[in-house]
Amino acid sequence: MQESLATNSDYRRSLLSGLELFKGVYPDDIHELLQCCDRRDISTGELLLSPGAKNENVFIVLSGSLNIHLGSPDAPILTTMEAGACVGEMSIIEDRDPSAYVIGAEDTHMLVIHQSVLWKMVDASHAFAKNLLVVLSERVRSHNRVIADSFGEMRKFERHATTDALTGLANRHAMQETFDDEIAYCIEKGDPVTFIMIDVDNFKKFNDMFGHIAGDRVLSSVAKILRTQFRPNDLLVRYGGDEFAVLLPGVDTKQALVIAERARLAVCGGTGDGDDSLIQIPVKISMGIAELQRGSTLDRLIRDADAALYRAKHAGRNVVSE
Repeated sequence: MQESLATNSDYRRSLLSGLELFKGVYPDDIHELLQCCDRRDISTGELLLSPGAKNENVFIVLSGSLNIHLGSPDAPILTTMEAGACVGEMSIIEDRDPSAYVIGAEDTHMLVIHQSVLWKMVDASHAFAKNLLVVLSERVRSHNRVIADSFGEMRKFERHATTDALTGLANRHAMQETFDDEIAYCIEKGDPVTFIMIDVDNFKKFNDMFGHIAGDRVLSSVAKILRTQFRPNDLLVRYGGDEFAVLLPGVDTKQALVIAERARLAVCGGTGDGDDSLIQIPVKISMGIAELQRGSTLDRLIRDADAALYRAKHAGRNVVSE
């Protein structure tokens, strides 16, 4: 190494110009420090850096390439560091273990700069110091992109975890948190709050007769109609199967009966637009209403509405009961 990097000034200048940390660096400024550097070779698949293993060196790829993996050596490749690039600098700057796995993508030859030599190079050359800052800023931008992408994936997962894929409504999982918060807010203001449980009548028979695809279309259509029957601040969810539920903040039982009857009539009028072949199939719903009582809870409110729905079913279905 000492011969290849320290013998001829023009050769050294040519060699160093291809390395991101040495662009514009005058070789004589770091001549003696280069002689303190080592070389290292790793083979394809060999681990160079990993979380939990302390690192004290910056590795500059002279030939070959390195793959970067987050979370696990078996995770997808985040990026590949080609000849001229460096790795390991962030763990030295942050004085912590590496945050990623660095593995040989092929047989790779590297220049190794110990951290003690790195700081001396910073002192010896303004160009080297500038290059290091550029590399570090790019690493921060890269990390931010990874964080942003990960955050986007997390948000997508959260949406999927709280949204019913068939109807696009919030699901039962989302209901537990949002309904409790809204109930607490109504209690604080002294406002009434009503819960309606909704069930598609004879849905199992419909599924058995027409199949699950047709059944899914009915549920989607019912959800679409129900959306139009409630206010934007009413909380409508698919409770599960052929059941829906809606929380009506600021609405008492008397008002809820009027709203529910209007929604029932809207669903009975059709299950989609004029081009939907299901529009000729009569779809009915039963609805059970319960108003939150003093000292009650969401669980109790659900049980009360479910009991009212049971009464609606036994009253002949296609009715609203309290």
